[in-house]
Amino acid sequence: MLGDLGLDIYAILFCAAFCAGFIDSIAGGGGMITIPALFLAGIPPHQALGVNKLQSCFGSFSATMHFYKKGHIVLKDNITPVICVFLCAAGGTLLVQFLEAQFLAKCIPFLLIVFALYFLFSPKITEEQSHVRYTHALLYFVLGAIGFYDGFFGPGTGSFLMLALIMLGGYGLKNALAHAKLFNFTSNIASMLVFAIGGQILWVLGFLMGAGQFIGANLGSRLALRYGIKIVKPLVVGVSLIVCVKLLYDEYF
Repeated sequence: MLGDLGLDIYAILFCAAFCAGFIDSIAGGGGMITIPALFLAGIPPHQALGVNKLQSCFGSFSATMHFYKKGHIVLKDNITPVICVFLCAAGGTLLVQFLEAQFLAKCIPFLLIVFALYFLFSPKITEEQSHVRYTHALLYFVLGAIGFYDGFFGPGTGSFLMLALIMLGGYGLKNALAHAKLFNFTSNIASMLVFAIGGQILWVLGFLMGAGQFIGANLGSRLALRYGIKIVKPLVVGVSLIVCVKLLYDEYF
C-alpha cells in the first residue's frame, strides 16, 4: 500500500496532519481533516483509523508537553483520571471492531450543537478557575465515558473533554484546554496500542504524519496560551459546528 503512494500524496498527508495538529491543539476536531485525507489517499478504513490514532498521539503529546512546561498540568494530580480514560478508550477501540458506530453518528451532531451554543453564550466559561461543582468521582466517570467514546467513535472528543472539565471540574479555559489535551493524548495512546496489536497501523506513514501533527500542535498550543479565550472560544465553537455539519452530511446525504 505504501509503495503505491507518490511523494505528492505523502506531502499532502503531512500538510493535512500539520493543519489538524494546529486546529486540534486549540479546539479539537483534527480527525475531520486527517481521516478524510487518508481515505482519499486510498488507505483501507481500519488502517486509516490506526494511522490516524498514531499520528494523533504526536499532536496531543506536543500540546500536552507545552501546557505541562508552562505549569498548567500537574501529573501527580491526574493519575486516577488518566487511568480511567486509558482503560475506557482501550475498551471502546476493542468494541468498535465488533459493533457499528452508526447510532452514535446520528446523535453526536446534535450534542455538538448544544455544546457550541453553551460554549458561545455561557458566562461560566472564563480564563479563571472556579470551585469544583461536583464530586471528583462524577468527573472521572464522565472523563472515562468520553475516553470510551474516543476509542469507539471519536469526533468532537476534545470539545466534550473541555465541556466536562469546565462544567463539572470548575476549570478555567486554559486549564481545561491543557487537561483536555492530556486526556486526549491518553485516549489516543490507548487506541493506538489496540490498533497496533491488531496489525492495523502503517508505521512509516503514521510517523510522517506524526511529525506534521507535532509541529502544528506545538504552534497551536503556543497561540492558545498567548491569546487565551480570544482565540480558543471562536475556534472551539467554529470547529464544533463544522464537525457537526460534516457528520450530518455524511449521515443523511
